[in-house]
Amino acid sequence: MPISYNEPLQVFRLDTPRTTYLMGLAGSEGFLGHIYYGPTVPDDDMRYLLRLEERPGTPDSNPRDRASFFDCFPFEYPSWGGGNFREPCLRVRTACGGGNCILRYVSHRVLSGKPGLEGLPAAFGAEDQCETLEITLRDAEAGVQVVLLYTVFEDTDAICRSARIENIGDAPLEIDSALSAALDMDNEDFDLITLHGSWAREQNIDRRPLASGKQSAFSLRGISSHQFHPFLALCQRGAGQEHGLVYGLSLIYSGSFLVQAETDQFKQVRAVAGIHPDGFSWRLEAGGRFQTPEAVLVCSDAGLGGMSRSYHDLFREHLIRGQRKRRPTLVNSWEACYFDFDHERLLQLGREAARYGIEMLVVDDGWFGKRDDETTSLGDWRVNERKLPGGLKRLGEELAEMGVQLGVWMEPEMISPDSDLYRAHPDYAMTIPGCSPTLARNQLVLDLTRKEVRDCIYEQISSVLRSAPISYLKWDMNRPLTDVYSGVLPPERQGEAGHRYILGLYELQERFVTDFPAVLLENCCSGGGRFDPGMLYYSPQIWTSDNAEAVDRLTIQEGSALIYPLSAMGAHVAACPSHVNGRVTPFRVRGRVSLPGCFGYELDLDKLSPEEQGLIPQQLGEYEQFGPVFRDGDYYRLASCRENHTYDAFMAVAKDKSIAVVNFVQIRSRAYRRSLRLKLAGLEERSRYRLRGSEEVRTGAGWMNGGLLMEAALCEYFSELAVLERVAD
Repeated sequence: MPISYNEPLQVFRLDTPRTTYLMGLAGSEGFLGHIYYGPTVPDDDMRYLLRLEERPGTPDSNPRDRASFFDCFPFEYPSWGGGNFREPCLRVRTACGGGNCILRYVSHRVLSGKPGLEGLPAAFGAEDQCETLEITLRDAEAGVQVVLLYTVFEDTDAICRSARIENIGDAPLEIDSALSAALDMDNEDFDLITLHGSWAREQNIDRRPLASGKQSAFSLRGISSHQFHPFLALCQRGAGQEHGLVYGLSLIYSGSFLVQAETDQFKQVRAVAGIHPDGFSWRLEAGGRFQTPEAVLVCSDAGLGGMSRSYHDLFREHLIRGQRKRRPTLVNSWEACYFDFDHERLLQLGREAARYGIEMLVVDDGWFGKRDDETTSLGDWRVNERKLPGGLKRLGEELAEMGVQLGVWMEPEMISPDSDLYRAHPDYAMTIPGCSPTLARNQLVLDLTRKEVRDCIYEQISSVLRSAPISYLKWDMNRPLTDVYSGVLPPERQGEAGHRYILGLYELQERFVTDFPAVLLENCCSGGGRFDPGMLYYSPQIWTSDNAEAVDRLTIQEGSALIYPLSAMGAHVAACPSHVNGRVTPFRVRGRVSLPGCFGYELDLDKLSPEEQGLIPQQLGEYEQFGPVFRDGDYYRLASCRENHTYDAFMAVAKDKSIAVVNFVQIRSRAYRRSLRLKLAGLEERSRYRLRGSEEVRTGAGWMNGGLLMEAALCEYFSELAVLERVAD
């Protein structure tokens, strides 16, 4: 059993395939403390790590130093008060305005399987795949009860955590902070890893020594954001791709968030994750409950690669729902024609797609309302018959005759001031009474905290999807939340508006995937501004970045693959010179960079040279042949152009170890005639593998220790796929 309780020792034990998580009760008051999280240990009796025999001891043994105990005890779910001066997970204010909350153990139970979280995306698992531990803590004087949830999976080195806060008193409570999880442990010479960026350069890996004080990644934009990501990792200073101890903390949430590591005066580290407390509050009536988003903890003693593969497995098998099969290849109309198209122009794109065997045409922005530029018509999701006589229905039917599916772009959460919807319902926009609204990209945000607004959006989306043979929807969101205000909440409860917006978004997308299960949903937020696990619960793929230029995409996709499976990344061959940065890269290299993700084209196929057009069948063939390995296999990072500025390499290995594909891209000439040696990973040591296209056969150990020699290419750009296939003995 992955979850057990040693009653004599009062120790809870959680075992994943390769890790152990221990926590226990301290003192007569039953404070729940974190004991150990790391590689599997057989011992339950590791309570010595709580240091209860050291000064100050527990409050019952040393009541005069009660505050000192709270200042250093490794609380499993720390709350504010009593002397806990580190970042708490929970801050409440009672009817008197006081803020102390001292949580003590009450009870626990173990459940088979994993219950869902009301209104929130969360990992899932059947009764034979996982177990869930519920631990109830309580402060009877404050009228607060907290139910901690821990889920352990049989097949993945991940632990899912969340908290349910309950008002068991007679008066309302104000929640000022409700984080999802904390992890207290000694600082083992840790480095901190976070992901940062901006529009068109998302998911840059930042690694730095963990210092004293608080270091955080966060968003206050109402979205998980381009700037930071709801994830952090703590790794031993010398940890690399396949060695060293690494802890990961990821949050399944799509709104404003905080992930933070704090080092205190005792060199203890407290890592936390959850909804950002700034601007957040929640009024909890007597008998009410508040559910935090879910955090995913991963521990790996096989370096960053081990952490990545655990996250990939969890997200593939226990978070992404439906549409997990091969994704269709597509061409998107945006960089081909922007707003300037009509029915015949799109049909011509469709003909070109059909000629090459591309399976789908996606009509991007400009097909609705009076949308000839970005200043108008968001919210008016009706076909512009001037551009598309006969509507999407006629276009979809004519494409279907060619064997090409139809997809469309929408931005359902937004409204243009110049729109019929805004003129009829200006109150549908999220604005603060008495204040001039803040425009971004000439648009405002719809107030998704209101049911009538959500219903209006849904009816428009569903009407479009039912009007034509549409197989794909790209759901975009092109601005942050600035004037955060709910039209249905009183002034004293406006601190709930940001989170209620996200709950409304989740409800809206849940309705969509329930009612249109055959339509492939891709989320987007000006590219990767909301590339997070919460969105993955509703869509199996997310547009990784509006920057599809190959060299920049190598860094963006490396950072994304640190947490997310390759199958989640929208990756297209874009126009050249790049419409984002002007760089010129060969068509072959652009194809190899895009190949591992959800493959497609973002350009005018008519404008390709004959040589480039001749490469399309090869690229589609590689996607068809190697897509299953990239989509479902194990990911190993071999080299990073972010670090060496010259070449990039990773490999994907099938789960049964029968085939491995190495994707190598060179972006700068090495200027010498000497091959490059890549030490491979993830192969069976004793099995023999043949390098396709050659007579080279070596054991897995030989390829991993001796390496693969990559030819010396005396040119700026070069790409190669190396395929190793297991051969029978």
